[in-house]
Amino acid sequence: RTMSEEKKLRRQKGIIAGVCGGLGAFFGLNPWWFRILFLILLLPGGLPGLVPYIILWIVIPRKR
Repeated sequence: RTMSEEKKLRRQKGIIAGVCGGLGAFFGLNPWWFRILFLILLLPGGLPGLVPYIILWIVIPRKR
């Protein structure tokens, strides 16, 4: 594979920050699965879902 053919994790245009869209594109899954996962993680008090989302928002570069 060449560099241009490699899968790269990038944030997509999305509902909030594009984290779930980027994860969905990278793993070949519908972004709604990641949205549901983060929503479930938000239920027990917020931090288990909010902290990883914010970290991913900062770490994953935006799609150009």
